[in-house]
This record gives sequence, C-alpha cells and structure tokens, in this order.
Amino acid sequence: MTELPSIDDVSRASEALGLGATPAELHGGLCGWLAAGGAPGNDWPARVLADDALQPVAEGSTLAQLLEVTIKQLEDRDFGFELLLSDSTQTEPQVDALFTWARAFLGGFGLGSGHKRPALSEEGEEALNDLAKLAQASSEDFDSDGEDDDEALAEIEEFIRIAVLLLHGDCVMAARHRQRLN
Repeated sequence: MTELPSIDDVSRASEALGLGATPAELHGGLCGWLAAGGAPGNDWPARVLADDALQPVAEGSTLAQLLEVTIKQLEDRDFGFELLLSDSTQTEPQVDALFTWARAFLGGFGLGSGHKRPALSEEGEEALNDLAKLAQASSEDFDSDGEDDDEALAEIEEFIRIAVLLLHGDCVMAARHRQRLN
C-alpha cells in the first residue's frame, strides 16, 4: 500500500478525534516529524500537534494508514512521495493547502528534531530555508493569472516534494547509513 488515504477520509478522521487540523496540516506536520527523525508510533498526532492530551490512533484506522503510507513513500527509492493537499479545482484553496502544508512541515520538523539542530547538507540547509520562505506565503501572494496557475502550483509542489526527500535523506537515511557502517 503506497497510496495515501483520501483527503475526505483524513478530514473525517481528524474531526472524529477532535484534532482541529486540515489534512494538509496533518500530513505536512507528520512528514516534517518523520523527516527530522521523529519516531513513528500510534501517538503521532500528539507528537506532531504538540498536544499530549490527544488520543493515539487506532491500528488500521485512516490516520494509522496515513502514517504507514507516508513512511513507505518517504523511503521509496522511486521517489513515490506525494503531498496530501486539497482536492479543490479552484486555485486559491490549492495554494492555501500547499502553503499550509509547508508551515506544518516546518513545525513537525522542529518538533521531530527535538532540541538539537540536525546536521544538514548544504543542499538540505538551502531546502529548509526555502521551505521557510514558502511557509510565510499565502494565496494572496500567489500571482494568479489563470493560465499558468496549474504549472506554477505543480512546480512549487515538486520543489517541496524534493526538499522533503532531501531533508529526510539528511536526517534519517544518512543516519541509518552511518549506523550500518559502524
């Protein structure tokens, strides 16, 4: 299983647990947590949303599937990683979901790395800085002229995808590789 649960399913699961987070926020935060080396577990919403009062997710639930598939996608050698955003066909909700995802990623990344600054490659540092700039944006900052919107959104989404994989590589995959060498 390498396909993310649907946006509607994640939204319903979030509401059912009283998380108050959109699918983009949940997935962005989860990806940030995992990319920084945060431990996966059924308590991930509490860790990612920094709320210890949140209940763990049930095994086999939509949010457990979201965790499982996200881990598989982040480690996929064929770069099958996807962002869970908005299924709207309108530009503004898509843009807002993309920038919300980036903000949540940074929050999750900070929480996942704990109190230590992760050792990042030069490219990783640049990617993290660029993600921080994107996280400051909103749909109001997106120059929407209609024709090129889809292409511009696809380019931003692709940049985020690659940046996340790079950061995950620096923080998680490189650490695993170093452990195997020792």
